[in-house]
Amino acid sequence: MSARTVNMGGVPHPVEGEALHVGEFAPGFTLVDNSLSTKTLADFGKKIKLISVVPSLDTGICDQQTRRFNEEIAKIPNAVVITVSVDLPFAQARWCGSAGLEGVVTLSDHRDVSFGRAYGVLITDLRLLARAVFVLDEDNKITYIEYLDEIKKHPDYEAALDAVRSLVK
Repeated sequence: MSARTVNMGGVPHPVEGEALHVGEFAPGFTLVDNSLSTKTLADFGKKIKLISVVPSLDTGICDQQTRRFNEEIAKIPNAVVITVSVDLPFAQARWCGSAGLEGVVTLSDHRDVSFGRAYGVLITDLRLLARAVFVLDEDNKITYIEYLDEIKKHPDYEAALDAVRSLVK
């Protein structure tokens, strides 16, 4: 267990899992989609992947982050946004429906929070995932990472999107 923390309104909370690094291959994962089916990293094949990690889709910044990345990535060929939280799949499906968004990939780590541990984003005492962004190339090599030290901050959208655009051939 690492000694890393993330702040929520200035209050530090412990984060479990080691931070990943650019140049490493992304850990595989098994998560649950809105229909309760399992999805793995391999299911996304040779696409460029932007993994957007949010504490809960039912909060303002998470909602905005999910909308912004999906709107922008839709314009980039062979790229996909994978939004991960510990929200229950039913809540993720409800959010997608109320947001009027079809085709948005939301995956839940609620079963065993193994994604949170593997990607270094599990806030242990809150059982939430810390806000983070990972960009993976077609072979799942990590080309960009942003771990936010404050949950209530937005990620650097342009830097993440530029990282995705730089992978388009």
